[in-house]
Amino acid sequence: MSEWKRPFLYVVVCAAGIADDVGKLITLAQKQEWDVGVIATPQGLGFIDAPAVEAQTGYPIRSAWRSPGAPRPLPPPDAIAVAPATFNTINKWAAGISDTLALGILNEAYGLGVPTVVLPYLNAAQAAHPAYQQSLERLRGMGVLIGEYEAHRPKAGGGRENFRWEQALELLGLVSR
Repeated sequence: MSEWKRPFLYVVVCAAGIADDVGKLITLAQKQEWDVGVIATPQGLGFIDAPAVEAQTGYPIRSAWRSPGAPRPLPPPDAIAVAPATFNTINKWAAGISDTLALGILNEAYGLGVPTVVLPYLNAAQAAHPAYQQSLERLRGMGVLIGEYEAHRPKAGGGRENFRWEQALELLGLVSR
């Protein structure tokens, strides 16, 4: 008889000022009976409290490829939330670039049919760039669910109060009603 296993959510964290609040999303997912593993972009790793996140999830944060033959530190994902997602990650992902572990996982997720949601976090000047809108359209066409976020003013930071971490779970249908 196999042991019951909780579903597994990957949270991909990018280099954004609000990334240090990722524990909010982890807590929300855990309350919905999901186990969580964090994949950080190489730059995103510097924006989070890695020891606190690892203690909260019980898993190591991944940000680089493992060596051939090394054991997989996380189970395969049942769903993925990219939050916060930067201009850079969104555009590279839509273009199929896999120059980081996070992007490699996101690009493979499409081919594997893993439900994926993205919560963009960027400034208005970046959001105005035509490549960004084209990238969102391509991701939508791939079945990626896109969260709503009103871009903040350039060079001002902010938007933390308007960033809805819970939207990732809502869009994936992971919220118990």
